[in-house]
Amino acid sequence: MSLESLALIEKWPVPTATAAVVRADGTLLGAHGPTSQPFALASVTKPLAAYAVLVAYEEGAVELDEPAGPEGSTVRHLLAHTSGLAFDEHRVTAPPGQRRLYSNAGFEQLGDHVAKATEIPFAEYLRQAVLEPLGMTSTTLGGSPAKDGVSTVDDLVRFAAEVQAPRLLDPRTVAEAMTVQYPGTKGVLPGYGHRNPNDWGLGFEIRDSKSPHWTGGSSSPRTFGHFGQSGTFLWIDPDAGIACAALTDRPFGAWATEVWPAFTDAVLAELGR
Repeated sequence: MSLESLALIEKWPVPTATAAVVRADGTLLGAHGPTSQPFALASVTKPLAAYAVLVAYEEGAVELDEPAGPEGSTVRHLLAHTSGLAFDEHRVTAPPGQRRLYSNAGFEQLGDHVAKATEIPFAEYLRQAVLEPLGMTSTTLGGSPAKDGVSTVDDLVRFAAEVQAPRLLDPRTVAEAMTVQYPGTKGVLPGYGHRNPNDWGLGFEIRDSKSPHWTGGSSSPRTFGHFGQSGTFLWIDPDAGIACAALTDRPFGAWATEVWPAFTDAVLAELGR
């Protein structure tokens, strides 16, 4: 099956774009563009890193509510961007749990915490825990677990199928990851400004009623995922039963806020949402 809506990426003002849609049972509903070409993920790295942290949790290497990061913070705070750490600095700017301060530094401290607990470098732990079991052979982490992943659409749809129908994790753990942590917490959604509330799960942003948003106007409030500053995104809409990954080689900007929602709405409409 092919999706005509995916061809909309040809009109995006980017040098290269590729996208695919996958169902919960792993069925590829459609793909367009060079799906085997590696792209920098930027912050779409975070859901992959979060999944590895959750594997470490299920293996008993870490607990979600054990201390990690700045004083008073936990693994859960770091995953949910409520540790109080600044965006790109290992500097505390608020008490844990009070504000949704989106933080690359927080994910870097998560990686360090898991590496110490497992005695395995985080990039290697991610490979062993997530990438290898899912056959994501073209995905690598070359630095920060917040933003230095490289992957392909082919690999991301494998991950998206896993999140929709978990095999590596207990489905209850994934349900927790897509559940709002610290409800009512306000903060800045990068690229979109202040949101109250700014809902987030464990490593995944949750759409809820945010508007404007990088997903579609017809996306369900339960839609969750992540976008990256390298012009990338991955969303999973549990109500529609599908996930979509798109990778480009143009940095996120006004072009993306304009074309991404219409693209998502077209995909959902074609699939009978």
